[in-house]
Parts: sequence; C-alpha cells; structure tokens
Amino acid sequence: MNKGVIGAATAMFLVGTLAGVSGLVAGYPIYGGQAVRYFVGAVTLLIITRVLGLRFIKLTRREAVCLAGLTLLGLVAFNVCVIESAHAAGPGLVGTVLGTVPLALALAGGRPAPRLLVAATVVVAGATLATGLGSGNLPGLLWALGALVGEVSFSLLAIPLLPRLGAIRVSAYSTALAVPLLMVVGFVDEGTGMFRVPTLAEALGFAYLAIVVTVVAFFLWYTSLPKLGPGHAGLFAGLIPVAAIVTGVVLGIATPTAYDLLGAGLVIAGIVLGLTARRSQAPVVAPNEA
Repeated sequence: MNKGVIGAATAMFLVGTLAGVSGLVAGYPIYGGQAVRYFVGAVTLLIITRVLGLRFIKLTRREAVCLAGLTLLGLVAFNVCVIESAHAAGPGLVGTVLGTVPLALALAGGRPAPRLLVAATVVVAGATLATGLGSGNLPGLLWALGALVGEVSFSLLAIPLLPRLGAIRVSAYSTALAVPLLMVVGFVDEGTGMFRVPTLAEALGFAYLAIVVTVVAFFLWYTSLPKLGPGHAGLFAGLIPVAAIVTGVVLGIATPTAYDLLGAGLVIAGIVLGLTARRSQAPVVAPNEA
C-alpha cells in the first residue's frame, strides 16, 4: 500500500498547487486555456505511449461508455462547473463542496469500514476549514454540486478501465477526448477570442498545468487508485486545500490563518486514521503497461 499512498498523496498535492499557479494564466480566456492545457497534456501522454511501445487497445462497449463518461463528467463538466460556480459565488463555496469528495468516495466505494467513514468525515471537516466557507447562493451551489459529481466520476469511472488499459492510456485517451469538447464550450462562451498567443508567464503557467497537474498527477492518481480503492484513495483529496495553502506560502502570495493550519492538521489526522481502516474489498489489480 505504501506506493499507492505516496502516489495518491503526491497526485492530490500537485493538483492543489493549481490554485497558486493559476494566477499566471488568470488573464487568458478561461475555456480556451483549459483546452490548451489538455491539448498539451494529451500530446505529451500520447508521445509517452508511443515511446513506451504501448499499443492501442480497442475498447469494449462498456469501456467506451466509461471513458466517455469519465471525459464528459470528470474532465469537461467538472471544469465548467468549477468555473461557473466560482463566477456565481466565489471560490469558497465550490472549494467547500469539493471538500466532501473523501466522504463521497468512501460511500461510493462499497460498504466502508466505520473507521474509514470517521476518517473521511475528519478529512472533510479539515478541508472545509482550510478552504473557507463561502457565502454562496443557489446557482453557485448547484454548479458546485455538479463539480462534486464530476470529481467523483473522475475516479469511479476510471476503475473499470484501469485493469486493461492502465494509467497512461486512461490519462491519454480522456485528455485527448476532452480537448474538442472544451473547444466547443469555449467557442460558445468566448467566441473566436478563446485563443490568443500567450505571454511568457502564461506559457510557463500552462506548461506547469499541462505537465505537472495533468500528466504527472493523472498518472500518479490512476496508478494509486487501484492499489488503495476509492474509499482510501479519496482521503487524499483533502490534501488539495492543504497544498494550496503551502503553495501560497512558498510563492509569498498568502499567509495561512489559524483556521487554515487547524484544517490542515485535521486533514492529515483523518488520512492517518483512514489508512488504518480495513479494506472492504480487494484492490483492483492494474496491469503492467504493455
């Protein structure tokens, strides 16, 4: 389980650094920027599959449905919902709702052990404190709930795909499929202005988001998910706001409050507690990438 723990923790920490780096691309059209991010990530992943000699695998009907759902809900709809919720009510509300991901995955992953449920609840409490409670409104809440569905789908719909496709193929296929969908959303929302030549700072920001937050984090998460199962892996989603706090301190753009530090402590305590809970089901065995 140790490799799964390290991979899942690293993946969610890297995702959490997105908050600090997003300032570099804040002036770029939002949906156009997401399309650029996934395009660069998809090209990188497809090059990796070629270099490693990973052959294309024809999907079964069930796998095709899962991949389509993973792309549509876990990548495209998730991004749309996060962006629109933040527009409607600020980032605090969607951050708080997404803080419930550990509990949602624990419940969705089967019949969780009582200790795992307690641990997930502690992680949720810590993530909520670290994120900060937003003022919120009904449209913002509905968009945030949509983002929660997308985040849960990102993990649950990948589980049936990983045994045969492996982490690299699932990451490559889903990111590649997300690009045209995000371009459609961007064209509807931003028109022909969805793309422009990025500044040097924006290019560096997109490179980080595409390579580190997308390619590396996706690979680590999908490698760890079968080893830990959704309930245990989901605990590490609580590290996202913790990583955002750490990134803010490192970049000198934010100073954590006492609530931030207390929340971070609760997240870590909840993860440690949850890792001592027994597994309710055997882990999914991921193949060697071939």
